Amino acid sequence: MEGPHIGYPVTIDLILVGVILFYMATDIHAHRQNRMMTLKEATFWFLFWVAAAMLFAGYLWVAFDPAFAKLFLVGFVLEESLSFDNVMVFMVIFGSFNIKEQLLRRVLFYGILGALLFRLIFAAVGTALFAASPWVGMVFAAVVAWTAWKMLTADEADDALHDYSQHWAVRFTERFIPVYPRLHGQHLFLKASEAEELRQQDPSIRIPPNAKLLATPAFLCTLVILFTDILFAFDSVPAVIAVTQEPLLVWSAMIFGVMGLRAMFFILSGLMKYLVHLDKAIIALLFYIAAKLAVEASNKLFAWPGLHISPGQSMAAVFSILGLGVLASWVFPKKQQE
Repeated sequence: MEGPHIGYPVTIDLILVGVILFYMATDIHAHRQNRMMTLKEATFWFLFWVAAAMLFAGYLWVAFDPAFAKLFLVGFVLEESLSFDNVMVFMVIFGSFNIKEQLLRRVLFYGILGALLFRLIFAAVGTALFAASPWVGMVFAAVVAWTAWKMLTADEADDALHDYSQHWAVRFTERFIPVYPRLHGQHLFLKASEAEELRQQDPSIRIPPNAKLLATPAFLCTLVILFTDILFAFDSVPAVIAVTQEPLLVWSAMIFGVMGLRAMFFILSGLMKYLVHLDKAIIALLFYIAAKLAVEASNKLFAWPGLHISPGQSMAAVFSILGLGVLASWVFPKKQQE
């Protein structure tokens, strides 16, 4: 028997719109200051978004149903934990384009907004498909399990040496937009007159004739971040849908999770060497999600095996797996390699 549905309360819609607008306003203000986000500031904003998510869960608990609050929290923790893999890839991408200091913040801003938009679209489509047929749950389970297997068998050395400046999105863009081969401040594009002035200072730079607007490596990096995040959405969206098929709860978990992604990047860039076993916990978490999807789909398709995982049990499993990953990193740290 199905439980109550939350629907689309206007109050929650207004809260989510307000969260997005607040994020954009604070980030635009930070861009005007033209400075790098410090570790202290990143920690503050990450804890701020975690606290905001806790307050939102409390609102769901009091105004609607405790089960909705638990489902949201599990989805939020999943989105945050799966973002760990995003951050590791982002570091390699920024290194490929030599993006440093203040420019990191601007590129992340556009990348996160794009990630948020595509996640909302995928979540809407995914929940509709999931409701249409139980077989979609099996497909989602296969996608999540394949992602976990791909992470398990990945070669860390190959990933670290991957050159994203030759990404297919870069090659495709270069067919339509001329590219200025140097970074210039925080500019994503340069006018032809600006590029010509810079070329006079460095004659080795070649500018295509009749070009009116040129893209900089910062724009190409933003594109790669965006398309990479779209691929990550194919993993994270089914994982959150495995927890709840309520579209508004899926969107809420993703919005609050993505809002803290920028701060998480600056924090993990300094702490990555200490969380050496967290990636293994994420792999285990993905296998758990795949099994949960397969079991629930089997219940509907074959009335077997008759197991049901409650929101509280999912919350306990997610926190336990991630907690073991952090604990293992503390107890069994890897030796520093030369």
